[in-house]
Amino acid sequence: MSSSVGQQVSGVDAVVLVGGKGTRLRPLTLSAPKPMLPTAGVPFLTHLLSRIRAVGITHVVLGTSYKAEVFAEYFGDGSRLGLELEYVVEEEPLDTGGGIRNVGDRLREDDVMVFNGDILSGVDLAGVVGTHRDNNADVTLHLVKVPDPRAFGCVPTDAEGRVTAFLEKTDNPPTDQINAGCYVFRRETLMTIPTGRRVSVERETFPGLLASGHRLQGHVDSSYWLDLGTPGAFVQGSADLVRGIAPSAALPGAPGESIVLDGATVDPSATITGGSTIGAGCVVEAGAVVDGSVLFDGAVIRSGAVVERTLVGARAVVGTGTVLRDVVVGDDAVIGAHCELLHGARVWPGIHLPGTSIRFSTDA
Repeated sequence: MSSSVGQQVSGVDAVVLVGGKGTRLRPLTLSAPKPMLPTAGVPFLTHLLSRIRAVGITHVVLGTSYKAEVFAEYFGDGSRLGLELEYVVEEEPLDTGGGIRNVGDRLREDDVMVFNGDILSGVDLAGVVGTHRDNNADVTLHLVKVPDPRAFGCVPTDAEGRVTAFLEKTDNPPTDQINAGCYVFRRETLMTIPTGRRVSVERETFPGLLASGHRLQGHVDSSYWLDLGTPGAFVQGSADLVRGIAPSAALPGAPGESIVLDGATVDPSATITGGSTIGAGCVVEAGAVVDGSVLFDGAVIRSGAVVERTLVGARAVVGTGTVLRDVVVGDDAVIGAHCELLHGARVWPGIHLPGTSIRFSTDA
């Protein structure tokens, strides 16, 4: 981590892109956008906004689309977080580049920090801005080193840290640096993105800027980084926040093995571990085990049930002795006693599964 940790930045607006439908997290995203799903006790976006505010950025524009009204209903004008929030709704999907350009007329400062709203990151935000300004860059990209970059597009840099190419996924990547979904644009550069159509920053904007001689700088580190797009990643990210592995100024309590929100009831003989979150009004009965999981508000875990690495929707009921591992349970679903659901099983909202002897497993 660079020496700029804890420093404040000035003259920077923030843009957070939160327009996606979160299809990989269905059925939970049928009722709420992915950035609004409870994560370590608060909507995920709260963690990101708290980090933006902590570095001194106060003007934030949210680029919304799917269930756009949910964001404004919860965060309002942002004053509760010490922010000034504005909202811009995409009427048609514009992809990342188009979404960035779509908020252009709300921007005020010369530098604009852009975030994907489903990335959990420990990057030093002031450090990224410092890299951008020190190198007089047109765009600076946070590039994170990962152990296995084959699943990602790779972004090589030269000895001065300048980006030299944008490479598609390959089985033999030439670098372990990947695009981490956080950028600093000069506002004048951002405004050159075409309007009114889909634009991919990875496939069109960045390669085009590179080809035209603009300076694209990499801010390379090995900080915590996780894309929360899948159920497995979502529960991991929440657990990492609870345990203090991932940074946040919005955690409702001290880091530890679990967070139990107000109004929840946990029997003394139950075991809550692995960075689990027990939502408000939840009930966890005698002998139940909840490990590395997220229970949304009002969920009920009956006696002797085992819930591991699982997302349990609001007001859902998990029956006595039932075992859930790597599962997603929708809001208001009821799973009867002594069922076994494993490895990617998903229960849709309101579904009632009868008890005893049901066993379901999928690799989906």
